[in-house]
Amino acid sequence: MSETASDNGKTVGIIAYLSVIGWIIALVMHNGNKTEFGAFHIRQMLGIVLVTIALMLVSTVLNMSILSWIIQLAVLAYWLLGFIGAVSGKKTLVPLLGAQFQDWFKGIG
Repeated sequence: MSETASDNGKTVGIIAYLSVIGWIIALVMHNGNKTEFGAFHIRQMLGIVLVTIALMLVSTVLNMSILSWIIQLAVLAYWLLGFIGAVSGKKTLVPLLGAQFQDWFKGIG
């Protein structure tokens, strides 16, 4: 039995939070051994990344550096919540948009 099969997707969930490259690696690993836990965390991280990009574009267009700092702190908090959930083996939704991420990206997994 492989490591990803024995941990029910925990490794995939953790790797998904390591970077965008980590997310891609987690997606490839997940395609080899699909688990609900791995899919959950892949969807959460994808949502975090896409919302971050959108908000940073808005703050850049509006030239609001204070908004950029607030966004960076919020993203760090979301990332920490997701990463801690993955490490502890829990499916913890990120605040505000976590349920929507699961719905919007339900095709993953």
